[in-house]
Amino acid sequence: MVFTLQRYVFRELFRVFLLATIGLTLILSLGGVLAPVQEYGLGPRQVVHILLYFMPITLTFILPMAALFASALTYGRFASDNELDACRASGVSLFTMVYPGLALAILVAIANLILSFHVMPYFVHLAEKSLKADAKQILFRNIERRGFYKMPPDGQFLIYADYVDLKRDMLSGIVVVQYDQGAITMIRTADAARIQFDPHDRFNEVRLDVYGFRQMGLPGDTWITLDRASLQYHFGSLLGDDIKFKKVNEMKQIRANLMLFDPIAKIAFAAYAQLATEALARDLSEQLRSADHGAYTLRGDSRSIRFTAAGCALDDRAVKLIGPIRVEEYDSVSGKHLQTLRCDTAVLHVDEDSTGPGLSLDMYNPRVESTGQLLTRYHVHRLRMPQPLLQSLRHAGVLETIAPERAAVVLKGPASSTLASLQKQLDREIRGTLVDIEAEMATRLVFGIGCVPMILIGIGMGIINRGGHILSAFGASCVPAAVLVVTIISGKNVMKNAMSEGVSGTTIMWSGLVALVVLAAFIYRRLART
Repeated sequence: MVFTLQRYVFRELFRVFLLATIGLTLILSLGGVLAPVQEYGLGPRQVVHILLYFMPITLTFILPMAALFASALTYGRFASDNELDACRASGVSLFTMVYPGLALAILVAIANLILSFHVMPYFVHLAEKSLKADAKQILFRNIERRGFYKMPPDGQFLIYADYVDLKRDMLSGIVVVQYDQGAITMIRTADAARIQFDPHDRFNEVRLDVYGFRQMGLPGDTWITLDRASLQYHFGSLLGDDIKFKKVNEMKQIRANLMLFDPIAKIAFAAYAQLATEALARDLSEQLRSADHGAYTLRGDSRSIRFTAAGCALDDRAVKLIGPIRVEEYDSVSGKHLQTLRCDTAVLHVDEDSTGPGLSLDMYNPRVESTGQLLTRYHVHRLRMPQPLLQSLRHAGVLETIAPERAAVVLKGPASSTLASLQKQLDREIRGTLVDIEAEMATRLVFGIGCVPMILIGIGMGIINRGGHILSAFGASCVPAAVLVVTIISGKNVMKNAMSEGVSGTTIMWSGLVALVVLAAFIYRRLART
């Protein structure tokens, strides 16, 4: 008979829980998909996909609330109809009748932990892949609708176009504006361009075959004009690379190897390139100031150069050569002399990559020595750092190399303000990421376990408020749930804002769970006495 009663209660409980879950999921999922629809201009098919992919995220929050509503409503009605008193008069204890609610609470807690630690991050990655697969349609649809599109996630590139041909993957009348910290750094225009998206696991790539290409952004606002050019743009995650969307094993891997987290890797490679730039500037300056004024040699895969200059200067994230400059170009394989160029302005750039780092030389208004031909711009790319510098930069990993102590050894002196700023920014990002990992894991664990006392409190409040309105029990039981959410948010903010006091933030999170357990014990102790 006891099992029959428990099965009856659980069936009623689960029916209300299921209906509440379905209703709340549809409402909140539609609300959650509005931001991607507005941001990326998604079509109907893409909206359906994103809605399905975002559903596990909403279920993480909906399941506890639906179970809380079902437990307060079912046990409140059970008590108000005197069915609970009849069971107790028949010798069935109160705690025996609470077992179905406890079973639902445990199931919801387990489901919540599985969703938050494994399922939700997996579906977020699926949503990312879906957006990547439709990236071309998103770009073209936004340009058709608004005439421009700001490339996510940071809006570094703003693309304008007069005409879109989706069948041929073509854009006509193009203007691409590049931003850096809110300032325009480069303007590129083209008569037409064919666009191809190439998604990768850790980044996205856009390749453009451009016709009638023009570029402005060089020293002196010099325009560069080419009949045809090929451009590549890399941009990060469309949905944002955030710790809260990572699986447990991914967070553990990031904690073991911080370079696996793209926001850290991006700053680290920028600092690495800046360190290589400053090391190159120091080495070049020493050789140019030497008594014999020897030429400086840079070797490359296909072409190598040997140049002389009056001097050099560190120009933010590049090395500016001071004229007169004479550059001899050779074939790297045969050693054959190709040509000699002279100019007054040239810049050495270091690529933001850990595999080289690579170098490129930009010469402005150079003149070919043998023919006297004047060029607007001449570019030599895929050059390698001198071997001694490369060995010092590869002495350890990227993060170890750009650390202030090791960087001072490489530079044989203090770092520039630019490098020091990148080092501080990287340090903040690393400390913030480690704190985010601890906070996110604690948040998921506390909220998942907190489902059990939260639902038990809902059951107890439903029984206590048997004489009042049924929904009043649900409203009263939402207060402890809100306290748990507030303590989790407060603890998370304390951990982020005061990174050195991460333990106190964790204590605040767990204190909310302890408060719910104490309240549940108090409620059931009171019910046991009545």
